[in-house]
Amino acid sequence: MSSFLFSDESIEEPNNPNLASEYWDILIVDDEEDIHQVTKLVLSGFEFEKKPLRFHHAYSAKQAKEILEREELISVGLVDVVMETNHAGLDLIKYIRNELENHDVRLILRTGQPGEAPEESVIRDYDINDYKNKTELTAVKLKTLLYSALRAHRDIQTIERHKRGLEQIINASSSFLQCNSVREFASTILEHVSNVMGLNDNDIYCAAAINHANDSAAKFRLLAASGQGVEPKSSSIPEHVKALFIESHNVKASRSTETEYVGYFPSAGGGETMLYVGKDSKMKSTDRQLLEFFANNIALAYDNIKLRETVKDSQKELSYILGEAVERRSKETGSHVKRVAHYSMLLAQLYGLSDYRAEIIKLASPLHDIGKISIPDNILNKPDKLTESEWAIMMTHAQTGYEILQHSSNEILQCGATIAHQHHEKWDGTGYPRGLKGEKIDIVGRITALADVFDALGSDRCYKPAWPLEKVLALIESEKGRQFDPKLVDLFINNLDQFIAIRDSYPD
Repeated sequence: MSSFLFSDESIEEPNNPNLASEYWDILIVDDEEDIHQVTKLVLSGFEFEKKPLRFHHAYSAKQAKEILEREELISVGLVDVVMETNHAGLDLIKYIRNELENHDVRLILRTGQPGEAPEESVIRDYDINDYKNKTELTAVKLKTLLYSALRAHRDIQTIERHKRGLEQIINASSSFLQCNSVREFASTILEHVSNVMGLNDNDIYCAAAINHANDSAAKFRLLAASGQGVEPKSSSIPEHVKALFIESHNVKASRSTETEYVGYFPSAGGGETMLYVGKDSKMKSTDRQLLEFFANNIALAYDNIKLRETVKDSQKELSYILGEAVERRSKETGSHVKRVAHYSMLLAQLYGLSDYRAEIIKLASPLHDIGKISIPDNILNKPDKLTESEWAIMMTHAQTGYEILQHSSNEILQCGATIAHQHHEKWDGTGYPRGLKGEKIDIVGRITALADVFDALGSDRCYKPAWPLEKVLALIESEKGRQFDPKLVDLFINNLDQFIAIRDSYPD
């Protein structure tokens, strides 16, 4: 075996500036100690892309299996064919590919007895990457073989990183579509950047900002930043990050350094979205490519969310306008619907409904009395007690409001229809129009009922002056389990300060 690998031939190693501290893990599988020692000797000092080799030694196929089960980052395996049996190496190849399902490691068969396994059938029938006789492998040929194998493994890993990154981008895009506000969108950005890059949150710093193409470069608004609150201020980010945002705005293009990336993406409406990502170590080209895709999706998602927020704001304004129009017709206070909306959202959150559902209730509750448009003025604004027949007419507003809104496919108006229909139902079943009892009354109706009564009693009406707070609370307590859901009453009383704050924020 003395001729194995000994040659005076020289070879130049490739020059790659990509510095890293990791190793290329090489598995040597051979039952001859000399082969292990000579292979290590020839490859001592070998580096590929500035990464040295780390050797793992197995003297049988069984030992190789044990190493492969605990070491997941083997890049290349140099496998002898004949060990415990004449085909031990070939059986090991099958095990690696079929049982471990490892198709990334580059496997090179080496044999000193080529007649035991004809080369053509081995190459045809086994998933190997090369097949060599030990006697033909000089130092140069072994190094050349290793360069080729490591390049192939590197490229496979690059493709796999791209695949995982693109999967994360797809997952992130799906998450963006589910965001209902810019605030929720901002936290989602931070959550997914580290996943896209395959790094720990602590390994990177991330910030996302928006601006208008025609505004001052320093006027950008920060959407999200690592380690900051839900509404970070631009003054809280590092100065060099701020400078990169300003530079990207001025040149209208993405910027990058060895360790940092700023993606710049303009929108059709004249806006621009910028994403900064920085890490301690050098960024790979694949990192920048993935971030470019990701940042582009962020820009598109942001435009989408802003459009949805605009639609939502329009719906909210329309709800307020319609609600206030009814209130003005009945000569009631203009801020009543706003207070009821905010009371209802707070009660929904305290009750444990999702923020999304609470927001829907907030937008729908101003429509609770929309049916009053059908009530004659002489009844609607009568300062005295209504007669029995007048009261019967007044009670029809719940059914009328429901009929006005029920055929809409809009989620807010559907909720408004339920609220209009049920906000005069009572917990004990004595309410109208259907006499529903307990939890047969939809939670949106129960919530708005309490919010409406609390505000109505504490406000001036054509038929009464505003009640003092103590009297209002005494009435609500007395109607616990009768008119109102007991759980809602407890939540209201236990969090009274928050409701008082809302009342004081929207005076008549």
